[in-house]
Amino acid sequence: MQKIRIGIVGYGNLGKSAELGIRQNEDMELVGIFTRRDPSSIKVVTQGVKAYHIDEAKNMTNQIDVMILCGGSMSDLPKQGPEFAHYFNTVDGFDTHAKIPEYYAEVEKAAKAGNHVCIISSGWDPGMFSLNRLMSNVILPEGNDYTFWGKGVSQGHSDAIRRVEGVKDAKQYTVPIESAIEAVRNGENPTLTPREKHLRECYVVAEEGADRAKIEETIKNMPNYFAEYNTIVHFISEEELEKNHSGIPHGGFVIRSGKTGMNKEHSHIIEYSLKLDSNPEFTANVLLAYARAAFRFHKEGVSGAKSVFDIAPAYLSIKSGEELRKTLL
Repeated sequence: MQKIRIGIVGYGNLGKSAELGIRQNEDMELVGIFTRRDPSSIKVVTQGVKAYHIDEAKNMTNQIDVMILCGGSMSDLPKQGPEFAHYFNTVDGFDTHAKIPEYYAEVEKAAKAGNHVCIISSGWDPGMFSLNRLMSNVILPEGNDYTFWGKGVSQGHSDAIRRVEGVKDAKQYTVPIESAIEAVRNGENPTLTPREKHLRECYVVAEEGADRAKIEETIKNMPNYFAEYNTIVHFISEEELEKNHSGIPHGGFVIRSGKTGMNKEHSHIIEYSLKLDSNPEFTANVLLAYARAAFRFHKEGVSGAKSVFDIAPAYLSIKSGEELRKTLL
């Protein structure tokens, strides 16, 4: 079996989870970890695999088939996505929904120039939830879409808080409003604003002497992250964050309600849900499945940026078409 040679950019929660996920995919092998930190400070779990400074990546283009980009969507991926697309096939989980079109355009330009396949926004939302929204829309053309996240830790939002001046560490929980979920499930087809669907609750460890009022104001007014929601900010100690908020659970629901019939007399609800013990481990496994698709596309001579909408499910599986038809169809 020809193994897909994987590189990982970034060694935080998602990067470490991608390393673990490779162990569960027998057609993949890890080549290296690429970090902005001092590589000697990185303790790679996989025996025989080294950490390299991120600047060394471009010297290893012949050793890596697909690079998994595990940086944050706020400031890492907007730069790294197009940059790495010049040199590698890539997969990322860019999740700032409002900026996906412009991010796609930048990666598309670089991927075409480099003759690579780069699959963007391929986690679970965007990603798996996106696929379910698409399927629900084509099955029920007349209806309404609803997406609820949580209760759980959003890695992207937590990362955004940690980048605020004066913040030492933070966790952000996305909390769905139960009354809104029940109204949707009951077929009431409510019109809901982001504020009416979710609450964002933030637990923040401030640097000593930091202006807490300014930190709270910055968080609550952050566009694309918190400004559109009711947001609660709790300032806690580092010890309390470690004791009570060290886990990274998450999940959510994609629901579409629609009607069919001559007089729209029949109501239907489509619901897809996730309940995750570890958000980064699950997300990493989604990225790895799409890395397999990127590898196969590249072998077929395809290039450019792709989203989950562009990829047939069979490209994600290690199994042959014959095996899939026999076991899963």
